[in-house]
Amino acid sequence: MKITFTRLNDAYHMQAVNEIGNIVETDGSPDIGGGNKAFRPMQLMLVGLGSCSAIDVIYILRKQRQKLVDIQLTVDAEREKDKHPSLFTDIHLHFRLVGTLDDKKVKRAVDMSMEKLCSAARIMEKTAQITWDYEIVSG
Repeated sequence: MKITFTRLNDAYHMQAVNEIGNIVETDGSPDIGGGNKAFRPMQLMLVGLGSCSAIDVIYILRKQRQKLVDIQLTVDAEREKDKHPSLFTDIHLHFRLVGTLDDKKVKRAVDMSMEKLCSAARIMEKTAQITWDYEIVSG
C-alpha cells in the first residue's frame, strides 16, 4: 500500500493519491492557518472506520441473502480536550439500513463488523470507547 502526497497551496492543503490513482484531499483547521478546503486527518480516520464497517456489513448481509436497498451511517466522535496529540475518547456509529431485512441477521452483521472484522475499529478501540446501534427501515 502506498500513498503519495502533493502540497496544493502554501499552507496545509494536500492531495493524496494511491497507487491506482484515487484521490483524496486534506487540510488543516483555520486555528493553525488551514483553509477548511478538505477533510482534516482525524476526520479521515472516522471515514476509514465508517467505510470499513459499512463494507463489512454489506458483505455479510449479501452472504446472508438479505435484500439491502441502502445503508447510511453516521459517526459521532469526541476527542481529548486541551491535549496534544488529542486522541479519540468516544466514538458512536449509527447504521441505518433500508430493505427487507431480518433483525437478527442485521444485528449479527453489525456486531461481527464492530467486534471482530473491522481493522479500523480494532486500531481505534485502543484509545476510544466505540459503541454502535442500528435501525432498519422497510424498503
